[in-house]
Amino acid sequence: MVSVLRRLALASIVANVAIVVTGGAVRLTDSGLGCPTWPRCTDESYTTTAEMGVHGVIEFGNRLLTFVVAAVAVAGVVAAWRHRGRLRWLSVAVFLGIPAQGVIGGFTVLTDLNPWVVGLHFLASIAVIALAYAFWRATDPPEPATPVPPALRPLAWAVAIASAAVLVVGTWVTGSGPHSGDHGAARNGLDPETISQVHADLVFLLIGLTVAAWITLRAMGQRTAARAAAVLLAVELGQGLIGFVQYFTDLPVLLVGAHMLGACLVWLATLSLVWSLRPASTPPAAQTDAPAHTQPVPIPAHVP
Repeated sequence: MVSVLRRLALASIVANVAIVVTGGAVRLTDSGLGCPTWPRCTDESYTTTAEMGVHGVIEFGNRLLTFVVAAVAVAGVVAAWRHRGRLRWLSVAVFLGIPAQGVIGGFTVLTDLNPWVVGLHFLASIAVIALAYAFWRATDPPEPATPVPPALRPLAWAVAIASAAVLVVGTWVTGSGPHSGDHGAARNGLDPETISQVHADLVFLLIGLTVAAWITLRAMGQRTAARAAAVLLAVELGQGLIGFVQYFTDLPVLLVGAHMLGACLVWLATLSLVWSLRPASTPPAAQTDAPAHTQPVPIPAHVP
């Protein structure tokens, strides 16, 4: 049963990353208003129509994928419900995050792709991915806990905060750029060059913190966490390369789409590092049928 639950939790991560990528495809093909209203696709129909062309198909297809993501989450809740505690409530949190993210997606349409709402829509998906990752890791088989010096945990959280900042400012960069999701959609008014430089500076900070974490963890003998930091560094460098190439080649849509996938991978690698330095859980004390220890009953002295 746990193996099934673990597969469903992993499927939830994959599905939520997939909907980020397909949402990017909606924006990059100018299909953001392919269905011009919400929750219906048009005022008269919940589905796309022939008159709406390929843009309607792309936008409606992304909406349909939400139901697939929700179905995976529901299956996870059903599988986790027999387990008490964290597994159960993490599965519920993942499920509840999906309609919340869908409502924000609806507001992006109702506000004619307001760039701030579009950015919030992406960040909501990032939050659901974090919940899905926690759900998946909660299904890990029991294994001996490696002691982690408490002083190392703030370093992991510093990396996580920097990673989150990169994602947030990345949405501001997107909101200032040319790929708005529709030819008539507004931009956020920020100077693209300035905000791109802020984004790049945060990326350099993130890479620097990750290198520091990797060196420190290796020196402290934290092999699992050091591997997680090395993976994160490799993903960051790959993502950074895509980001620089797309910036200097006028943002071709394929590279922008790859950059969105890379953002999800950086976030997942960040979560892996934080998880590797979590405090070890203390198992409950074993229960036995042995009687409780009592003081010995004094034996009266022999009276001759």
